[in-house]
Amino acid sequence: MINKIIARYKQIRTERYLHQTYQCQYAFVGMGQHSLTNLYPVLHYLGVPLKYICVTSERKARLIVRKFQGQKATISLDQILQDETVKGVFVAATPSAHFDIASQVLQSGKSLFIEKPPCKSLAELDTLIDLQQRYHSPVAMVGLQKCYAPAVQLLKKRLHKERLINYDYHYLTGAYPEGDAKLDLFIHPLHLVCHLFGDARILACHRVEEQSYILLLQHPHVVGTLELSTSYTWKNAEESLRLCTKAGVYHLNGMEELTFSHKSKTVFSVPLEKLHTSKSTSEYLYSQNHFSSILFHHQVYTDGYFSELLAFVSAVEGKGGDLPTDLLSLRRVYRLLLFPTDGVGRSFDADEE
Repeated sequence: MINKIIARYKQIRTERYLHQTYQCQYAFVGMGQHSLTNLYPVLHYLGVPLKYICVTSERKARLIVRKFQGQKATISLDQILQDETVKGVFVAATPSAHFDIASQVLQSGKSLFIEKPPCKSLAELDTLIDLQQRYHSPVAMVGLQKCYAPAVQLLKKRLHKERLINYDYHYLTGAYPEGDAKLDLFIHPLHLVCHLFGDARILACHRVEEQSYILLLQHPHVVGTLELSTSYTWKNAEESLRLCTKAGVYHLNGMEELTFSHKSKTVFSVPLEKLHTSKSTSEYLYSQNHFSSILFHHQVYTDGYFSELLAFVSAVEGKGGDLPTDLLSLRRVYRLLLFPTDGVGRSFDADEE
């Protein structure tokens, strides 16, 4: 009997995957390391029909055709935009080219998924938002996958019943000479804290050195500090969030682990843990299982790539879904990115804008 139940469960799970099909055609612009490692494998697993892959050279296009037999490669973005069967376009090109490509896609009326950063300034972002509305592009979202990570989704859900006190967030990497750390890297933690805690204003900013900052942010119900720095190391890069609430302390370690430590009870403001020995209680709310190789424990899933791409395709196909990384959601982040990059120890109030 138990073997029949297990076999039936596996059959249902397999058939559910096979029934997940998509009717629209899509195109992908770009083929860098990020795309090959994190995006293409997810699209292949989902069975998203890519009609075109657009690259910058004929040589690369020929290599794509040879590597992915039957795949249509092109060096012409216009060819994709003029094809009415293509409903959605994924863009993961050179960041400096994103604004121009995104503008063309939105003007074609097609849905857009674009990796961060979609543009270089708040003015350019407003232009993209205006283009989406003017040309009625159904969906336009940015690849800020951390909002779709299971640990983050669980934390956000639990925060609805918590009384928040303060948080500290550390986003620490090695040197980043190949681009703008604020736009390419720090956009992630800034967007994440806005996603979790709401709009923010900068109370103070301290520049430690080149591409290394300490920020003090005020949200509607909580105040937090952020350390954003490229002065550390890539080998031991760190991303961690510690959130203090009335009931206890949440600790998010990367996107891999979320814990909650209960606070000791108090009597007349005296903590009972000082009066007698008690066991500390911590809950593992989410933890990546490195032993099991199933999808839900794969890094592309725990980091949020899988769910963000699924959310985009589902929206294009008319199946609804929440999109916390649409273009409009980035306005509050780009306002925060205005914090000063010159002068050490300068304070900055958002009201100075």
